[in-house]
Parts: sequence; structure tokens; C-alpha cells
Amino acid sequence: MHPGKNRNKEASPRLVAWELTRKCNLNCVHCRAGSEKGPYPGELETDKCIEILEQIRKVGEPIVILTGGEPLLREDIFDLAEAGTRMGLRMVMATNGTLLTPDIIGRMKASGIKRLSISIDGATAEQHDAFRKVPGAFHRAMEGIELLNRNGLEFQINTTVSRHNVKELEEILNMAVKLGAVAHHIFLLVPTGRAKDMVNQEIDAAEYENLLHWFYRMRDQVPLHLKATCAPHYYRILRQEARKQGEKVSFETHGLDAVTRGCLGGTSFCFISNTGIVQPCGYLELSCGDLKTSSFQSVWKDSQIFNEFRNFSAYKGKCGRCGYIRFCGGCRARAFEATGDYLAEEPLCAYEP
Repeated sequence: MHPGKNRNKEASPRLVAWELTRKCNLNCVHCRAGSEKGPYPGELETDKCIEILEQIRKVGEPIVILTGGEPLLREDIFDLAEAGTRMGLRMVMATNGTLLTPDIIGRMKASGIKRLSISIDGATAEQHDAFRKVPGAFHRAMEGIELLNRNGLEFQINTTVSRHNVKELEEILNMAVKLGAVAHHIFLLVPTGRAKDMVNQEIDAAEYENLLHWFYRMRDQVPLHLKATCAPHYYRILRQEARKQGEKVSFETHGLDAVTRGCLGGTSFCFISNTGIVQPCGYLELSCGDLKTSSFQSVWKDSQIFNEFRNFSAYKGKCGRCGYIRFCGGCRARAFEATGDYLAEEPLCAYEP
């Protein structure tokens, strides 16, 4: 199929990240939401959230990521998790890990939460706490992870990669293995929200390329699933490396990486803000619809921005002429921050088609 063809027009969402609250107990330097303790007026009420879950279920059976801020600061979080579970949605949670207790983990399991992601951004307490801007954050996250292991709830480690920690990434990966994580997901810094002050912390295109090649090589070296997020070039590299080795990219050889793509925003993923605004992702603050006045079904199907993202022939620059466009897509948020045009070419890509 020609890379410009629109093969995602009727796609169902596979992942929905929902910022149920913007309140947070940490003050992380890279936070896309600039989250603080709050309060944040206008956050959606319980009944409205359950109504939105019902609308999501009518469109598909995506994984619903309960996120924030810190989602454990929302009082009805387990009611919402239980409601989604009853509807047949796979409910997972993204947390900083510092608020976990045996009671909270028990409530998570009872409400049907299947997995947690814990954010670890440094190989040492000093590095992680500097990122999180709260002394003791690393220690409390480690205590939380120990409780997860003790209580049999699976977790993955998420790491936002910048100049601050790129040289520690192998140590963090090894730590994830030792801690008993089932996966390690790396997120390449996108300078939005509070992270706009970190624009000089972005690694450059050459470092980016080298990092993703290393990450690919580690697939067979560690006993956990590796995924690169906000790093769509990884899915080009995966195919380039497979071709070098005479392999075919298939589900049997590459698992879920064979059937997903780089930038999922608007094609199989979307983000819902704490006030019900639907965005392509959390880093791209473009309103694609308001769930206080529109249904999730209508936004997912009819959003002009989403439909532009699904039309690969609309992409510009070298992204538009790249043969890997349907596997990669370039980071739309990074393109928008760099140029003001969400269909522009990815600014941190070293590949020339």
C-alpha cells in the first residue's frame, strides 16, 4: 500500500489516556500539565465520567489509562475503575508510586485495575528526586513497588528521557529488571507544559537515533517488554534492523511492535483532559472536542484534526515523502511545538527518505 493512503479512517481507539485530575503531590520539572496541589475547578463529576466510559465502550474496547496529575488524589478513582471494568474495558493506572499502601493496592485489585506504570527518571535517588522536585520521591516509589510485588499487582517502569538522564538509561533498565517490572517504556521528552523550560534538555537527532538503535538491541537482552513512546522513529528502526537481519516483521517475531505504529495520536489513541477536552495526546494541546457538550463517539469519528492525522498524504516535509510514514508518523506534538504546524515534519529525525 502506498504510504500516503489513509488506512486508519475507520480505526477504533486502542488506548485512551484520561487525566482524571490535575492535582499532584509532586512538582516534576517535565510535567506536561504543570500539575500542582490544586484545586482545579471544572474537573468532571463522577456521573459524567461514567457516562463517558459508556461512550468509549460503544466505540471499542481500548485500554483506559487512568492518569493525572496523580490519579490517586481523586476520591472516586476506584469507583471509576470498577465501572470501566464492569463495562469490559481494561483499566490501568499511571502513578508516581509515592502514595501506594497495602489498602490502596487492595482497592486497586478489587476495582479491576490490571497494571500500574510507575515513573522512574533517575538511576539514583538524587537524580530521580531532582527531576521530581520532592526529596524522598524515589524512596517512596521504591517502597510502593515493593508493596506491588508483595501483593501481586503487575507494574511497568516509565522513564522520560532527556540529557538529564540519558547516560543512566541502561542502569534504569537494569533496575526495572531487578525490581520485577513486566515492561520498561521510555518517553522522549516533548517540551510542552512545564517542560518548555527544558527545551535545552532535549537530546539531538543523532543521539536520538543512537538511543533507539540501542533500545532495539536490548529487546532480546532483558526479560521484559520494551516500548518507545513519543519516539515514533523506533518503528522505522525496527523495520530497518529486521531487514538487515533478513527477518520479516511479524507478530511472531516482534510481538505487539509489529502491529502498532509510532505516533498513535488521533489514529488509535487519544487523551482526555481533566475538564473533558479531547486531544490527540497529552503533549499536543489542541482541542478536538469537548465531552461536556459532545459524545466521545462523535469526537473520535468526526474531529477534523483526528481525520487529518489519519490521512498520511496530508503530512508535510520529509515525513510526507517518507516510506515509513504509516509505521512512524513522526511526533505530531514535537512538530507543532517546533513549527506551529501539527502536520509538519518531525524536527528530531535524522533519517532522510
